[in-house]
Amino acid sequence: MISSSSFLLPLAGGVLIGLSATLLLALHGRVAGISGILGSAISTTVAPKERRWRLEFLLGLAGAGALLRLLVPEQFSSSPASSLLVVGLAGALVGFGTRLGSGCTSGHGVCGISRLSLRSMVATLTFIAFGALTVFLVKQLGGAA
Repeated sequence: MISSSSFLLPLAGGVLIGLSATLLLALHGRVAGISGILGSAISTTVAPKERRWRLEFLLGLAGAGALLRLLVPEQFSSSPASSLLVVGLAGALVGFGTRLGSGCTSGHGVCGISRLSLRSMVATLTFIAFGALTVFLVKQLGGAA
């Protein structure tokens, strides 16, 4: 069994993210920007063939997370902050913000940096800075971030 202090699960996660981004680019010629994929998957203006691969990608993303939760439940926190509702709301807010700003944490952070894009590096540093600021402020206000 892999302990919670092990670096193997995060390493495996990073490898799988890189592999999925590489396969999506190689097979579909598309960058793995999750917010953009989700936005186009629920859009009524996207052709059915385009919508299908997007839905399959999102299903694989959710399915992999659910499978990991079943196989290694101790890796998931049981605090109220990790409830499905809180995580879903946080994801929706991040997705809304990234679509509003015409960017995406995965598209810039994984694909853009791998292409040495300066724009993506700046965007990723901005995401990280505001994430750190949010955690700091929530902790200072007595939250459980």
